[in-house]
Formats: sequence, C-alpha cells, structure tokens
Amino acid sequence: MTDLSTFIAGLPKAELHVHHVGSASPRIVAELAARHEGRSPVPADPEALTDYFAFRDFAHFVEVYLSVVDLIRDADDVWLLTHEVARELARQQVRYAELTVTPYSHVHRGIPAPAFCEAIEDARKRAEADFGIALRWCFDIPGEAGLPAAEQTLRIALEQRPDGLISFGLGGPEIGVPRPQFKPYFDQARAAGLRSVPHAGETTGPETIWDALRELGAERIGHGISAALDPELLAHLAERQIPLEVCPTSNVRTRAVSRIEEHPLPQLVQAGVLVTINSDDPPMFGTTLDNEYAVAARLLDAGPEGIAALARNAVTASFLEPAEQARLSGEIDAYLAAAPR
Repeated sequence: MTDLSTFIAGLPKAELHVHHVGSASPRIVAELAARHEGRSPVPADPEALTDYFAFRDFAHFVEVYLSVVDLIRDADDVWLLTHEVARELARQQVRYAELTVTPYSHVHRGIPAPAFCEAIEDARKRAEADFGIALRWCFDIPGEAGLPAAEQTLRIALEQRPDGLISFGLGGPEIGVPRPQFKPYFDQARAAGLRSVPHAGETTGPETIWDALRELGAERIGHGISAALDPELLAHLAERQIPLEVCPTSNVRTRAVSRIEEHPLPQLVQAGVLVTINSDDPPMFGTTLDNEYAVAARLLDAGPEGIAALARNAVTASFLEPAEQARLSGEIDAYLAAAPR
C-alpha cells in the first residue's frame, strides 16, 4: 500500500475555494510588510506571523485579514502576490484553481480597477507558462462592506471583465450580513454569464444556505457545513448535486467548529452531498491543500481510492469546460491506477 501522504502529494488536483490575499505565504507577507514597514501592524518577520495569525474568532480573523490586504498597495504588489500564489498551488500538483479575488478591497485602497485587473491577468498568463497551472477568478463581494461594495464589485466585473473571470461570490462575515440583500447584484452577474458561488453556512445556520440557493441562485456553496443540521437541506443538496466547498482546518481556526474531530464532513459525505476539499486561506491557517486532503482522509477513514474520489469531485464541481474536466479526471484516474498497492 502506498504511503498516503506521498499519494496525496502527487495527486493531480483542482482547488475551488482559495482566497487571493489569504494565500500569501509568510515569505510574501513578510516581504510586503518590509516594503511598508512603519505603516502596518503586520510583522515583517516570517516567524512572528505564526502568532499574528492566531485567531480568537471569525471577527478577529477578518481584522487580521484586512491588515494583510492593506499591504497590497500597487499593481506590482498584486502581480507578485498572484504569481506566488500560483507557484505554491502548482507545487501541490494543482492543475486548475478558481481563486477568490476581492477587487473592491484593492480599488478602495487606491489601485485603479483597470490596473488591478491587468495585473492579475498578466500574472495568470505568466503562471500558466511558468508552472502549468490554469487560474480563473471569482470576484467576490466583501460582505462586511455592504451594498456599496456589492455595487462596485459588480461594476468592476462587468466593465473590466478580465478573461479569467468566471464567477461572482460573497465572502466576509455571515453574522449580521443577510444574503438576500445581495440578490439584485447576483441577478445581474448571472445575467451576464457569471456563475454564482457565495459563502454560506460556515458561522451561521442552514437558513443562510437556503437564502444563498433561493435568493442568490448559488450553483456551489462556499463552506456550507451547517447543512449537516438540516436533513431537508442535505437531501436537497444531494438530490441536485449542488457542491459544497469544504475547508476543514479553516473551520477550526475561525472557531466555526470547536475541534477537527467534530467536523461534519463525514455526515455531509454520508448524506450523498457532492463535497470538495479546499484550503481557504492556507498560510493564515497553517495548512496547505495537501494537508486538507490528509485531514479529510482521517475524518472519512479514506484510502487512495477515497482521496482520488474527492479530487474528482472538485473537477466535477469546477467550471472547467467538459473536455477539460474529462482530461483532468482522466489524469486523476491514471495516477490512481499507477499508484503502488
């Protein structure tokens, strides 16, 4: 039997729930902090970032996250971040990633929307040439910034429409940020051909997921773990094969789940829900996508076949063209078939 960690390390993967700024490695965060030393609370020492990224709760996580966003001051910072995120994903055999990008946060801080979009697009193309990874964008609304942020995010998406943009999302806190208020913006984004992928049901109950489905036309749900509390919702998700983007370590680090042993991943899988495994904000949470697959394997008592099935789920749930889905699924199947038994 092949060693599970070795199997995971070589497994071709798709990553569907990973945030742009939240993927900045300690090395990159420290480099950006050093560029702006004296103007940011973020430490310029990579070792000190471990303590800085110790989150008390979800609100504290948002506060720390936004302090890292503040380090992205110009288009060169955006390019560097994007290219380095792609490098790290490619090291883990990620062939395709849908990166959640929050343009409002950067435009609001003074980077012009055209320059921001040009930077991520140039870095995307360069990363594909350098690392063999295909990146696509989900432009998401930072929920804590309210309807003005929704309006500007939609405007940037529709006016700039970078080639890699495929979906429209909603992130940030769920508590005190009702999903239905964002319906007009999702309606317009969907009418323009963007797919709907809001966060819901991480720190709030199943009703938030229902709202995302009914009001925002969600085709996939970011997190969605509170679905485990609602048998009717579980049946709905399973019957319609609406995927959940599950990020186990993230849920523990933000205190959405008390302990990893209590994570509802097994209940979701047992109910027949199409579950994908993702890393969310990996360096901030002290994890990687490879580690998330290892965590999922422990929670599900899964071997190579079960792990490969989770990787295929991510391909199925992706917005890749059918031919590309078939190609990547075939690569996963071939890798599993060649693995030592």
